[in-house]
Parts: sequence; C-alpha cells; structure tokens
Amino acid sequence: MASTLPSGARPLVIAHRGASGYLPEHTLESAAYAHALGADYIEQDVVLTKDDVLVVIHDIHLETTTDVATRHPGRQRADGRFYVIDFTWEELRALKVNERVHPKTGQPVFPLRFPATGGGFRLCTFEEQVSLIQGLNRSTGRTAGIYVEFKQPAWHATEGKDLGAALLASLGRLGYRRADDPVFVQCFDREALLRLRAVHGTALPLIQLIGEDREDDGIYEAMITPAGLADLATFAQGIGPALGRILTGADAAGRPVFSSLVRDAHAVGLKVHPYTFRSDALPPGVPSINALLTALIVGAGVDGLFIDQPDVALRFLAK
Repeated sequence: MASTLPSGARPLVIAHRGASGYLPEHTLESAAYAHALGADYIEQDVVLTKDDVLVVIHDIHLETTTDVATRHPGRQRADGRFYVIDFTWEELRALKVNERVHPKTGQPVFPLRFPATGGGFRLCTFEEQVSLIQGLNRSTGRTAGIYVEFKQPAWHATEGKDLGAALLASLGRLGYRRADDPVFVQCFDREALLRLRAVHGTALPLIQLIGEDREDDGIYEAMITPAGLADLATFAQGIGPALGRILTGADAAGRPVFSSLVRDAHAVGLKVHPYTFRSDALPPGVPSINALLTALIVGAGVDGLFIDQPDVALRFLAK
C-alpha cells in the first residue's frame, strides 16, 4: 500500500477530526467531506468500548458530542461523566452525534458551525471509517491517508485494556503495516508510543504529540529541548506540537515571533505537524486564517498542519 501523497512538494493538509469545521467531528459524513475537499490525511481519534471495539471519538467521555445522557440516564460514573468504555458498541451505535458542546453549559463550542441538534449523525467504528476512506480512494483515484491518535492509553490500561495493541491489530487487518503506507500514528504519551516500536515492533510512522504548558507537568518542556527531540528521533518520525509551541507572539511591528522548535526538530530529522488551525477560532492577535497559514508555513516552515477546514489550507497552498 505505497503512498501516492505529496512528498516534500508542500506541507500536508490534515483534516482535523475530518472536515470538522463543517460537519460534526469524527462522523462518517465528516470524513467523506474531508476526502471530497482534497485533504491529504484524515484524522481519527480512537478509544475502546466495553467489548473492545475501536470507536472514532475525540474523548474517553460521551456527553459533549452525543445524546448519551438522555438515552442512558444513570450510567454516568461518580464524576458525572459517561465513559465510552462503560458501553458496548451495540449501545453506542444507537446514540446520536451532535456538534461539540461545553460540558457545563451545553452550549455549542463553535456557535456558527453545523446546528447542534441537526443531522441524525452516528458514531462509527475505526474500521468503518477507514474502510470508507479506502473506498473513496479507490473510486476517486486519489489517496487520502489516515492519521490516527490513540487516546489516553495509560488510562485504558487502568481499565484492563491495551489500546495500542488493539490499534495495531486493527491497522494490520486494514492493510497498514509498512513504513511507507499512508498512515501516521500519534499519541501524547511518549511511553505508549515507544512501546509500539520497541515492544510491538511496528514499522508505521509515529508522531509524538506535544501539548501546551498547562497540560504537561513539565513533561513536554523536556521533550522540546534539543536533547529531548534527539531522544524522540530514535523512535518517532515527527512531532505534533500545539500552535503556541511554535508561534509565541508578535514583535512591536506586528511580525510573528517563533520559537526554535521547528528548526531544532528538523535538525534531528523530525517532521513538524502542528495543531489546530481553525478559521473561526484564531489565536489572539492573529488577524486572519491566511495570516496564520503564512506565519506557520512560510515563516516557520512546518511540514504539515491539522485544520478544521482543509479546503482553506488547500486554497492557500494553491496560490
């Protein structure tokens, strides 16, 4: 399954949770639209159900993107959250998926996107979504790759589940085994990512995600040093940092100011695929999505980018 995607010609455009700027995230419809828009890769976040089915959903919880609280009152844990792992796939497939809402207020996170109560969207399994993408690759003659994040593997382990092993087994069944297959596997957990390489022996390209300061307790700070990046380069092919790790602000003239992260990562052979570009939720002080794309692509020299509206990035790159 050799990749026919661009190599070195331009940064990769990665559809963040599918075409999530236009349709509810991680649905089959969102993935199909991302393919139609021309995304190079389409992202899937995966977690496990009670009966060990890989489901495409961003969180280990259900209530911010489904109607689980209405359909299964009383099934929440002591913290008030409804966990994917407490439900079978048969139960989950009946839920309706909605645009993401705030867990406390119930209001849409992105008010101008698809109506929160519209559509009749459903959850899908990982293999269902990848099979859809593979079918579109065949019928259109254009290959879109998959870009998979396995979510909170350490938490899954406390629940008796090996999420990384389950993902690799599924990818193998779907035909993704080689280093040049059109797939990336990403995770915030360094040890879980390393385990895929060192214990399971995968040849697939691995990406270390790097969060913002508030998320890490100093873990990511160590990763982004030259020594930390050199360590990552021993088992990973790239990093996926939060935008703020690269674009640190602006100077007195309004010009973007960058950290050395992209340069340092490239120095040890790592690709850099930052997240998340959103035309309707720009970082403070950034006047437009094109200004943000110019800064990160032209100014910083990133190798790819996660974006909710992949067509916007593709139009920018076509200029």
